Amino acid sequence: MTTAESDRADVRAGAPCTVDELRTLFLFERLSDDQLAWLCREGRTVETAAGPVYVEGEPATGLYVLLSGTVVLFRRLGTDDVEVNRTSMRGAYGGAFFAYLGDRVPQVYNNSMHAAEPSRFFVLDAAKFAKLMTEWFPMAVHLLEGLFFGVKNMQEAIGQRERLLALGSLSAGLTHELNNPAAAAVRASGSLREHLAGLRGRLSEIASGPHDGTMLAVLLRLQGEAAERVREAPELTALAASDREDEMGDWLEDHDVSDGWQLAPTFVQAGLDTGWLEQASEQLSASSQGQCDLAGALRWLADSVETELLLGEITDSITRISALVGAARQYSQLDRAPYQVVDVHELLDSTLIMLADKIGPDVTVVKRYDRSLPRIPCYPAELNQVWTNLIDNAVAAMAGHGTLTVTTSAERDEALIEFADTGPGVPAELRDRIFEPFFTTKPVGQGTGLGLDISWRIVCTRHHGDLRVESVPGDTRFQVRLPLTAAEPALNP
Repeated sequence: MTTAESDRADVRAGAPCTVDELRTLFLFERLSDDQLAWLCREGRTVETAAGPVYVEGEPATGLYVLLSGTVVLFRRLGTDDVEVNRTSMRGAYGGAFFAYLGDRVPQVYNNSMHAAEPSRFFVLDAAKFAKLMTEWFPMAVHLLEGLFFGVKNMQEAIGQRERLLALGSLSAGLTHELNNPAAAAVRASGSLREHLAGLRGRLSEIASGPHDGTMLAVLLRLQGEAAERVREAPELTALAASDREDEMGDWLEDHDVSDGWQLAPTFVQAGLDTGWLEQASEQLSASSQGQCDLAGALRWLADSVETELLLGEITDSITRISALVGAARQYSQLDRAPYQVVDVHELLDSTLIMLADKIGPDVTVVKRYDRSLPRIPCYPAELNQVWTNLIDNAVAAMAGHGTLTVTTSAERDEALIEFADTGPGVPAELRDRIFEPFFTTKPVGQGTGLGLDISWRIVCTRHHGDLRVESVPGDTRFQVRLPLTAAEPALNP
């Protein structure tokens, strides 16, 4: 009896093993008498009351074969044990059945076995089971090794390809998003250079006129007022802006400003109106004893206003670029620790920014964030991959048209992050399969079938959380639950 078994008060040695009993089990029915005798000699029988037989995550020390009774297999999902199988079939087995793969895979129990009633087992130590497999069935072991590691390598290769494809798509989207404000900043800086040159020329003309310092002081004060108006200018509808431009153009024409139609849009965009121009005209006239060149002064003010508008455009463009770069850094987590405590909303926002081009203009994004949700311990870069997969699936399900709703809330001791879309839904017959590796409903070449499998492993295995789906036509919700309290960092999923 192993140390692990002796620590369990409900496990005791059973009746001696017999060749005749083992021969009745489907697992051993094709073995020779010598092989069955070896099993009886090297193995043992144990009896257990209702309760745990072995626990998921413990070192896998033995292969358990049911002789009588009923067993239930569980998998740990978050804080819950989920039943995955229940059987009373004699010969059903569990435990260290990957022992023959050696240290190339973690030798731990990948589920928990409970006895639902007093039960009896044949137990073979893991090392002896590995010896049995390699000596009795060498060809089968090679085939099983090839299958196991072949599938594992294929999953890793396709998963890496999927991540690279996603990275390429995100890079293309980010490049597009960066190009727009960068191009706007370049255009604005070129125009700013021209207007600054115009400002210097017009100021020189005004200064050389028949004015004293009083008029220049008034002009500079008006320039400051106009700059303040620019920073506080309200946004106008196209129709309201057009009406104001017509009004402004008429005022300028009445005051003998020949190119008023060119100045009017600038003044309107800056939040100036005819009332302000009227006051400016009176102040300039009073300060120059009626000798002011009003048209020249207004053109200089228009150039001043235009420089403020261009500076604002450049500032907005640079701010947008900075926000995109910040989102990219937040998304990639390249300069941060792999495991940390973060605000999940920052991760969600950075992912939505990175996917803005892929989401497209015809998908409305609704955020319903519970800002009181505490920061959570996690692997942020991996969670961003989960958000990416779920958002990408939602957009694809809606064919680029619909509403994507991202909701966060606290649910007992877990954070709930939900992604809801208005697509046609997941058919009931497919819901149990969507998290299977390589299962996809997308056309050949458009999906690897690993996105949800990777997401499930990141959420459930890596973060000890839960990922599930609820779906009816027009309302599909993928729900991610993550512990609010720190746990031991998990091994790679």
